[in-house]
Amino acid sequence: MKKNWKIFLIIGIILLILCTSAIISSLAEKVPPNDISVTGNTAGNLNNGGLYAESNGKVYFSNAYDNGCLYSMNSDETEIKKLSTNQVNSINVGGNFLYYYMDSSGGGTGLGYVVRTYGVYRSKLNGNDSKCLDRNAAVTMQLVGDYIYYQRYNNKDFTKFYKVKTDKTENELVSDMIINPAACYNGVIYFNGTEENHYLYSLDTRTGLISTVFEGNLWYPAYNAGYIYYMDVSSNYRLCRYSLSENTVEILTNDRVDTFNVGDSYIYYQRNSASDPALMRMRLDGSEPEVVASGNYTNINLTSTYAYFNAFGMDVPVYHTPVNGPVNVTTFTAAMDAVEK
Repeated sequence: MKKNWKIFLIIGIILLILCTSAIISSLAEKVPPNDISVTGNTAGNLNNGGLYAESNGKVYFSNAYDNGCLYSMNSDETEIKKLSTNQVNSINVGGNFLYYYMDSSGGGTGLGYVVRTYGVYRSKLNGNDSKCLDRNAAVTMQLVGDYIYYQRYNNKDFTKFYKVKTDKTENELVSDMIINPAACYNGVIYFNGTEENHYLYSLDTRTGLISTVFEGNLWYPAYNAGYIYYMDVSSNYRLCRYSLSENTVEILTNDRVDTFNVGDSYIYYQRNSASDPALMRMRLDGSEPEVVASGNYTNINLTSTYAYFNAFGMDVPVYHTPVNGPVNVTTFTAAMDAVEK
């Protein structure tokens, strides 16, 4: 009897340990809720591939010198670390987690990369505990509160607008419309129409209600401090801004614009010109335009410290310049050096 008691005690202890471990593991995997005002990246960065995202002094980026693998660094480009071995884009950061589109087809070599792995992923800020939230192709994705809103693509349904909860407990169709979720403020996504018109619309993620905001002809809207910055399709893709409070439009430049990104103090944009193309920047009201670099550039991503970009058709070299200080274009050598270590 005494022997049986010891056996039962040992079994009880083992069960207690297993239950405790399961509870701890469950709590570790739990994703704390975000406020509805939380967004994962800026519209300008996401419309330029979402290659850089910043939070609390840390920048998470797709390192073009390492096939687009995920890296982190301080905003001053110190302490660069490799976080994953797969190619990423559309990077978002919220709370203690990163969210991104991952595709192993461009991120590595060898036998381990024969089978393609892709989809919407979540990981911790250090790159650990990577988890697939949706194994479908995604074009652009934005974190809004507790959900990732994204353009999902597959060969059956083609492109539709979905959302998936950050803990993967929900995944549902939001709209059959092709909605770009990049521009978001306080839980409201601003997007341009793609079917009957190019009006500015809003999607309130609290209610799911879609409303017409402005009957313009615009592309790539980006929210900043009460304004929607956009490319005016009807006027040779010049850059304008629309005041949400005043219902007025300001022309910022008559240059034809290929792509742009709005920062805290400057707008960076690629001027389309047969004779004089250039990466430009100007103040938020369109004043003080200046050339950043002559030629054709793309993938304009901004952090609190630098503006990053590369020549059209070439992933490397990656160039940078102080985002707010005097223009001083140099190559982003720290990212290249980090690969060689």
